[in-house]
Amino acid sequence: MINVGIVGGTGYTGVELLRLLANHSQVTLKIITSRSNVGTAVSDMFPNLRGRIDLKFSEPSIESYRQCDVVFFATPNATAMHQVEELLAAGIRVIDLAADFRLKDLSVWEKWYGTAHVSPQSVEKAVYGLPEMNREAIKQAQLVANPGCYVTAVTLGLLPLLRHGLINPATIIADCKSGVSGAGRSASLGTAMCEVSESVKAYAVKGHRHYPEIRQNLRQLDARADLVFVPHLMPMIRGIHATLYADVVGDISKVQALYEEYYAAEPFVDVMPAGSHPETRSVKGANDCRIALHYLPDSNKLVVLSVIDNLVKGAAGQAIQNMNLMMSIDEATGLHGLGFIP
Repeated sequence: MINVGIVGGTGYTGVELLRLLANHSQVTLKIITSRSNVGTAVSDMFPNLRGRIDLKFSEPSIESYRQCDVVFFATPNATAMHQVEELLAAGIRVIDLAADFRLKDLSVWEKWYGTAHVSPQSVEKAVYGLPEMNREAIKQAQLVANPGCYVTAVTLGLLPLLRHGLINPATIIADCKSGVSGAGRSASLGTAMCEVSESVKAYAVKGHRHYPEIRQNLRQLDARADLVFVPHLMPMIRGIHATLYADVVGDISKVQALYEEYYAAEPFVDVMPAGSHPETRSVKGANDCRIALHYLPDSNKLVVLSVIDNLVKGAAGQAIQNMNLMMSIDEATGLHGLGFIP
């Protein structure tokens, strides 16, 4: 069995980790931390876990982590970087669901996250946790940087095109929509029901923190890649819908077959029939990414539609997929759940 700890178990990604790990046949949950809820039963805060998880929230401490093989950080940005070296030195593998280790250029990270990075040596060690790009490296990793939710949907949507040079990499537009859970569990006026219900709005148009992460991924595939990225907030709880546009430069007559072949062996990427329209509800609660392709001959543009659940393939599910790879078990273990409809 894999002994697991979760640092910061009270946010949406933390409880999603708990929900998924409760059904994982190879995991024993050892510790779940929350400084502000020490001594509270996890199932008192999250009643869906009654009868499944009998732990209480505890104070974070390196001593308590020593019983773990893997520790997940479901904490705010700039938290894991203060603790990760001590855990790695103790032989504990770490998966960070925040952004502390995603960007390799620390000057870029510090610009976007507004603070000095205190563990540059950890950034060097970290493996970027998108299995469809870095599966073999993840298997050997001691520290994994779990990707952002928008980043996952956009990168998976564009991978085959950039690898095969079928689009102009400087013409990418990513028009993306997210459910409100992407903003986290803390109360704020901007995510209150009366503020988001029956309304759609763009935000962070001049710059979102996922932009440099997306660009870093795309430039690993083509050094010329750049994009316009505009996120929108939708009146729904879960989901990411990425509509991706780019100018075609190659022969795309076989692009559908290319995608189907490229992702044929991927357990969590579903290429739909040409001309399909994937819905976020079809992946709600599941670790799946659904992709569909549309070619617009009048403008010579390819449109890629990519949908995920921001809390699962965009966060907790992908983190568990990474853990499975790191611990040399079937990467789909514990992640076979279907999407919720309705």
